[in-house]
Amino acid sequence: MNRPWLQHYPPGVAAEIDTTLYPSLVAMFEESFQSHRGKDAFAFMGKSITYGELDEASRAFAAWLQSKGLKRGDRVAIMMPNVLQYPVAITAILRAGFTVVSVNPLYTPRELEHQLNDAGAEAILVLENFAHVLQEALPRTKVKHVVIASMGDMLGALKGTIVNLVVRRVKKMVPAYSLPGATAFNDAIAAGKKLPLTKPVLGPDDVAFLQYTGGTTGVSKGATLLHRNLVANMLQVEAWQRPIIDQPPKVDQMIIVTALPLYHIFALTACFLFGMRCGGLCLLIPNPRDFPALIKEIAKYKVNSFPAVNTLYNALLNHPDFSKIDWSMLKCAIGGGMAVQRTVADAWFKATGRPIIEGYGLSETSPVLTCNRGDIAEWTGTIGLPVPSTDISIRDDDNKEVPNGERGEICARGPQVMPGYWQRPDETAKVMTKDGFFCTGDIGVMDDQGRVKIVDRKKDMISVSGFKVFPNEVEDVAMSQGGLLECAVVGVPDKDCGEAVKLFAVKKTPEVTEENLRAYLKTQLTGYKMPKHIEFRQDLPKTNVGKILRRALRDGA
Repeated sequence: MNRPWLQHYPPGVAAEIDTTLYPSLVAMFEESFQSHRGKDAFAFMGKSITYGELDEASRAFAAWLQSKGLKRGDRVAIMMPNVLQYPVAITAILRAGFTVVSVNPLYTPRELEHQLNDAGAEAILVLENFAHVLQEALPRTKVKHVVIASMGDMLGALKGTIVNLVVRRVKKMVPAYSLPGATAFNDAIAAGKKLPLTKPVLGPDDVAFLQYTGGTTGVSKGATLLHRNLVANMLQVEAWQRPIIDQPPKVDQMIIVTALPLYHIFALTACFLFGMRCGGLCLLIPNPRDFPALIKEIAKYKVNSFPAVNTLYNALLNHPDFSKIDWSMLKCAIGGGMAVQRTVADAWFKATGRPIIEGYGLSETSPVLTCNRGDIAEWTGTIGLPVPSTDISIRDDDNKEVPNGERGEICARGPQVMPGYWQRPDETAKVMTKDGFFCTGDIGVMDDQGRVKIVDRKKDMISVSGFKVFPNEVEDVAMSQGGLLECAVVGVPDKDCGEAVKLFAVKKTPEVTEENLRAYLKTQLTGYKMPKHIEFRQDLPKTNVGKILRRALRDGA
């Protein structure tokens, strides 16, 4: 296969990575526990834990989980924002020989129930702020073990008590819930310290994560990510960033802003796994939309890596306190999840002296497939070059590669690509070619250097600040309200989040209003899936066989 991109790699980046370096993520974790034992690994609300402390806490939680009778490969869910318990939980679940199921903590009971049942989750760790949602979904799942964490659990006795008091009583961020038989996180850790940990022998083909996504079509399903997929992508990210990191001035320990949620694959690899591999310090940001708190936290450090989405860069640039942050040691600002806009990229470069390095990937690819070089001086309008050990092929509808400069579907092959969707061979068959390429659903062109540019989307998926929204799901929920004759959902351009969800609806009864329809949708859909715009019409455009023409609505909008 022709690989023009290799001639344009940054100096020092090899064409291939050594995918056999670690047999599993756990092997990499254990190496870091020894090599960086005294270094801080994660910081949250002014409290940090070292690699040694992470080793001890995760070993205890892993032992406790094993004591509950879970079998190797069983799925354990995590439903939390970026708090200190998150890295402990991920590390513990994998060390115990189980599979991590990351859950968006803002999910509604309906969404949570679907994911827990689809994954066949046996246990879940939930932050108490979201326990009321779990309470509603739990009776319709097979989850046997519930662990409840509190915001202040790992902040020390005094500070932890104060934080929990403020969160519960002052800010009233913990709705009432009842989960009889649940175990407190700190109690599980204390019990686990007295229990033995049986170390499973994990190999490259063991399942590490079920990463839920709409995929390139339809309902949410789990991308099955093996240990080897995530090890490979972590090493690919490191190899690509190494030339930038090694440039003067020297960095003793990478400080990585972890503002993206760890349940999202971008943060999982670019922050958590990359940080663990290089002995870095991840600054855990629980709510990146709280810009004063975010800026206050970042300003305490001279950060080196800042993976984020376009909307976050833009919001920071336009915040009056942005100038309080010292960017002099910033090595890489990585843009992903959604397109980086030229105006944002130019403003960022002017303000910090560093470019936003745009990359591209999906949950199904662990996620990184392509990335711009770190030494670019300006916005390229592309998603960059394929990373080491990765092939990108632009193909037509007959699965034939098109010449450079012509449009086609972006297809990818590499060690980071999933083997398939969890228990969905039919859906897997739709996206995998006979020669091992994954079809992304995005339409792109490749130039003569091997750089890829996304020009369109094959499917109707909407990207809201990098989160996938599938029209079918929102339409099904809207119709279940009972007052609509028909509806259609499309994505429309939005200056804040790239795309916004717009619902077109035809009323069945005059009682339906935008207000009561919104109120209903809010009970069924997490925030980013909510229609920003609702428009009632007398009828919707259709094909001659009666199929609603979403494209006509999108073009009109």
